[in-house]
Amino acid sequence: MATKLNPYLSLQGQALQALEHYQSVFGGELTVSRYGEFQEAPMGDDEKDKVMHGMLVTSDGMTLMVADAPDGMPYTAGSPHSISLSGDDEAEIRGYWEKLSSGGQVTMPLERAPWGDTFGMCTDQFGISWMFNIAGGQG
Repeated sequence: MATKLNPYLSLQGQALQALEHYQSVFGGELTVSRYGEFQEAPMGDDEKDKVMHGMLVTSDGMTLMVADAPDGMPYTAGSPHSISLSGDDEAEIRGYWEKLSSGGQVTMPLERAPWGDTFGMCTDQFGISWMFNIAGGQG
């Protein structure tokens, strides 16, 4: 198997909701393991149903992983990181834009950029930053 670089998002109690939302955006197969499935993991009753590891794999080869930060682990919402979606399929990327920006906040509208591509940025309803780039100067 070739080495892959995959985004792995850490949330606090919203991982399953986020994974289901991302599945509605990208399609694909979702697998979820919860903390309560692993006896050796110390936790309180409120933590057993949280997502220890969730993975969405699409037919296009995209993989996105999401987990809930366990109680006691430092967690800071938001970060200086973004997930970037790029390509030349304008309809596909605009579809992702619509679904991910809905319920979130547009930080830069999806429109023609100085370098000739169509570019935009948003933060989704889970506080995750996304960047979109449609190659070829559409828009």
